[in-house]
Amino acid sequence: MTTLTMAELSAIEARHPDLMKPRFWSVYRIPIAAVTIALYFLFCWWFFAIGHVLSTSNWGIASIYLADWVSYEERPDIDIAADGTMQVKWGRYDPIGPNPDPDWLVTETKTVTRTIETGGSAEAAPAQPKSSFSFVAPVNRGTADAETAEKTETRTETVVSHALVQMSRTSAIDVSPPEVMVTHGDQRLQLKFGADGSVTPSGALPDWATQRAPGEKVVVSFGFPGWAEIRSDAIKVHKRYFGWENFFFDIDSRLFGKSWGQIARLIWSGDRLDPAQSNLSLAINDFLYNPSWQHLDVWSKLLQTVVMAFVGTLLASLIAFPLAFIAARNITRNKPLNQVTKRFFDFQRSVDMFIWALFFTRAFGPGPLAGIAAIFFTDTGTLGKLYAEALENIDDKQREGVKSVGASPLSIQRFGVLPQVLPVFASQALYFWESNTRSATIIGAVGAGGIGLKLWEAMRTNQDWENVGYMVVLILIVVFVFDTLSNALRSRLMGTRKRS
Repeated sequence: MTTLTMAELSAIEARHPDLMKPRFWSVYRIPIAAVTIALYFLFCWWFFAIGHVLSTSNWGIASIYLADWVSYEERPDIDIAADGTMQVKWGRYDPIGPNPDPDWLVTETKTVTRTIETGGSAEAAPAQPKSSFSFVAPVNRGTADAETAEKTETRTETVVSHALVQMSRTSAIDVSPPEVMVTHGDQRLQLKFGADGSVTPSGALPDWATQRAPGEKVVVSFGFPGWAEIRSDAIKVHKRYFGWENFFFDIDSRLFGKSWGQIARLIWSGDRLDPAQSNLSLAINDFLYNPSWQHLDVWSKLLQTVVMAFVGTLLASLIAFPLAFIAARNITRNKPLNQVTKRFFDFQRSVDMFIWALFFTRAFGPGPLAGIAAIFFTDTGTLGKLYAEALENIDDKQREGVKSVGASPLSIQRFGVLPQVLPVFASQALYFWESNTRSATIIGAVGAGGIGLKLWEAMRTNQDWENVGYMVVLILIVVFVFDTLSNALRSRLMGTRKRS
């Protein structure tokens, strides 16, 4: 091998300038690619209005939604009467349970005597003309006046005269009608109630308080500890706690409010709380049929989702298996038949599983049958295509070897083809089973049954976000278990597991 001197290279370059000149693409390909990518991202930024979306997004609401997944609220209402007295009311299904008396809501009471209306006519009878004539019997004016006279009754009641809501160590709402003092950190907001029902702040509102229009209600937010809605006739408090309320036993359960030690003693040796069943049976029953969390129903729907994914994937694998042999060009030497089968696969997989679920929900009605059919149709096309491609990439030497000994066509496929593709087929089927466990949750939201429908129902209420978080955690656990199991089985089938 001879090397050229610089003089010889210069002479060659002089005789063939185009040969030594670098190509345009080799010089500018990196800058062109960088500019193209930058222009593409700019186009996406403009086309999807990403800047506008980011500038107008309310990240505070997003954080509240996320907090609702892992927290619950106690919601007392402080009703304010026209004379400034108050009454604290709790919702029927409030998680604090019966006879609520939290230490964060301190009230001062007093006794008042009131005269209240207990009956009488709400509207005065219309006046009759003096010269009117009637064929009806004359009315006894004295009796009519007695019947329409308003009846009154004097009552002595105990009312709340002052209330202090301690939202956190640094945040509180001090209610002394017609004034409310709100403290948040080192800031204070004084609100005054007008005779016309208006709410007027004494100064500028801080960033943690909002009022849509002058005189309307004021909403104060304290971050994770909660928020409150202040009106002239009521103050609606939302006190937030970390965790899931009454996860094990609802407020109507006989075990509500008891410690784990008390529950264990009751189950082990305590007297029966319900004569008809043991305390253990009572605890299990109250847990499974907890009306707030519906554990048994949620678990049943989750199992329904898993079965739906398994049956749909299994049926798709069984149908795609023989069709793949017809679609493979090296197995079935019939081009029109190959093309018809492959176009059938394209038709099935080109329509998304979500669309198939909508179609079958209309056809079969809501339920897991529609979900199974949607998974079956979509995966038959996808698995059929993958199986056919695996068959077209086999080593023909093994098949020719089996054929050379005079084996039948069926034996050729059994001993010359299946040993090569069966691990691949099983691996792909396992992967789709794992993937369909997630997909079954999505299609369940459109009526295909399973936990997806229950998840969608909880989201539609816009209040049960802790139930949404509970179901999402269950789905994550199931997907994690199935992913681990599927990976282990695929590794064993494909022979990639390391031996110790």
